[in-house]
Amino acid sequence: MSSTAESPDVQTLPFWVSHEERQGDEGDSMGIFGGGEDEVRLKNVPLGPLRKNLADAIDALQQVFTEAAARGGPLPLREAHLSFQVTASGGVQFIGTAQAQRSHGITLVFKQ
Repeated sequence: MSSTAESPDVQTLPFWVSHEERQGDEGDSMGIFGGGEDEVRLKNVPLGPLRKNLADAIDALQQVFTEAAARGGPLPLREAHLSFQVTASGGVQFIGTAQAQRSHGITLVFKQ
């Protein structure tokens, strides 16, 4: 973990992110290798927003998985694989199946 030059108290993690020149440097539009012809840069992502956004996303997913598991039946949910990208400002964006083959991301595996 590192700290940003602007605020030594803010903890960050380095992530490779894509960057479009026409957008602000700290915008939420950057994701890990977002596709297209964007320039790729190493950015320090703030841990505070990343922690909160990832925790919120996992809480929501656990609720969805609990509801799916409660349905029972002959094909119960036993495992789920999800990929997500991190934006430069610490946002979390899940990757749909259409993008998963051409996009890089972090994979979460939930097992029963």
